Amino acid sequence: MSLPYGDEQPGTTAGLLVVVAVRAEAEAVLRGLGSGPRPLPLPGGGLWRGGEPGGVPVDVLAGGVGPAAAAAATAAALSAGRYRLVVSAGIAGGFAPHAPVGGTVVASEIVAADLGADTPEGFLDVSELGFGGVRHRPAPGAVALAAKVLDAVPGPVLTVTTVTGSAERAAALAARHPGAAAEAMEGFGVAEAAARFGVPALEIRTVSNPVGPRDRAAWRIGEALAALERAFAALPYPELLQEAADG
Repeated sequence: MSLPYGDEQPGTTAGLLVVVAVRAEAEAVLRGLGSGPRPLPLPGGGLWRGGEPGGVPVDVLAGGVGPAAAAAATAAALSAGRYRLVVSAGIAGGFAPHAPVGGTVVASEIVAADLGADTPEGFLDVSELGFGGVRHRPAPGAVALAAKVLDAVPGPVLTVTTVTGSAERAAALAARHPGAAAEAMEGFGVAEAAARFGVPALEIRTVSNPVGPRDRAAWRIGEALAALERAFAALPYPELLQEAADG
């Protein structure tokens, strides 16, 4: 059977696919993997082979910002290759006091936090409306292993399409999702695509700013990218794949 993306099928021998939003995050992950990236063919580009830490081939995909772009890019990569685990990764806002700036979060749940409807009684998510689901739960063993190795906070990571910019919205999200650790824009899209292909998913985020009033002066993007690099240098890849497979 001919392959749609050239002679080399992306991910044919890969064990793990890491999906980030933008190139700066991809570069941080690739530095953590410790080898020079090799581009792989995929429509739109943005897919690199990042080495084989622990003997596990890892591909890194810059899929774009937001859940729709992330889902589409993840699905394209999964349709062209074979992976045992997909990790949504990148920088994020952290909910105080659980996830301080510079810290790392591993999602115990990947939640579509603003997918639903406003009603006079308050927000109803699509599961409450009877239209589908709003959360994916990664394998507990994989979450526990990654959190331990990375000294990370395990907790729900919220996927939003509009980044929080006020104390009121931060409080509303925290009330609706007790224990929420971080807010980002791609995790649910990545996890949704992975589920359609029967591949387990995980989400790892490093915190660049607190969730709340928008204050660019308080953002620590460089610090969060450095933490992302350290995280992907430290992960025990063979053990993580095993825990994900065990569910």
